[in-house]
Amino acid sequence: MIEDIELDTFINDVYEYYGFDLGGYSKASLKRRVNRIMNLDGFSNFYDFLSKIKYDNDYYKRAIDEITVNVTEMFRDPSFYKVVRTHVLPLLATKPFIRIWHAGCSSGEEVYSMAILLKEAGLLNKSILYATDINSKVLETAKKGIFPLRMMKEYSGNYRISGGQEDFSNYYIANYGNAKFSDELSKRMVFSQHNLVSDTSFNEFDMIFCRNVLIYFDNDLQTRAINLFDQSLSTLGFLALGTKETIKYSIAQEYYTQVHKEKLWRKTR
Repeated sequence: MIEDIELDTFINDVYEYYGFDLGGYSKASLKRRVNRIMNLDGFSNFYDFLSKIKYDNDYYKRAIDEITVNVTEMFRDPSFYKVVRTHVLPLLATKPFIRIWHAGCSSGEEVYSMAILLKEAGLLNKSILYATDINSKVLETAKKGIFPLRMMKEYSGNYRISGGQEDFSNYYIANYGNAKFSDELSKRMVFSQHNLVSDTSFNEFDMIFCRNVLIYFDNDLQTRAINLFDQSLSTLGFLALGTKETIKYSIAQEYYTQVHKEKLWRKTR
């Protein structure tokens, strides 16, 4: 494991050379990820790794992509999606147009999950899903809508538990070990890079997803992100976080009500 002083040097040099601020990320998580990329690429000496980062722009991009990637899956935490299906979508259905932001969308499984829910509720054609991430590599994967075929059994199970009634295989075409999801879903999506550390609000949304991203941030950055979501969320809109995340310490509680004990809040004023 690298030392704390080496991690601080890495954070400072990345910011100095590239303007990319990792200072708000959880130190423990960041240290694990830096060690992982060093081991993957065969670096036994931290300063050799740091030199490669500073003077090889292509390697810097690859390393940052590896460090910032998040784990995701379709219909992750199915009980959450069941609440969205039964309690949130009927309320969104009253709107003339629905805007949803998936912040930290990673490789896109969550975005496609939500698109399927919207389609089954008859709302997809009046919805647009903005999917953003800091990581350009995973955004390219998300745009393609292609995921490993071996994951479809698990994803289909999640879908069923979430209340899905259709044949899940209707939503994708299997080809050479991959599952390519329907263009009917992806044409309602807009993918772009967005940095929760430094970028600002860019629209007003009826629902914002940021699930299992804030756990990688320190307390100050979590508060900044929650306030960014608050600025971006319409009154009576919904904010969805991961199972270990909360708005409790970041924003006035009287402005939000929790929905069905899930990590899902509705903005009341």
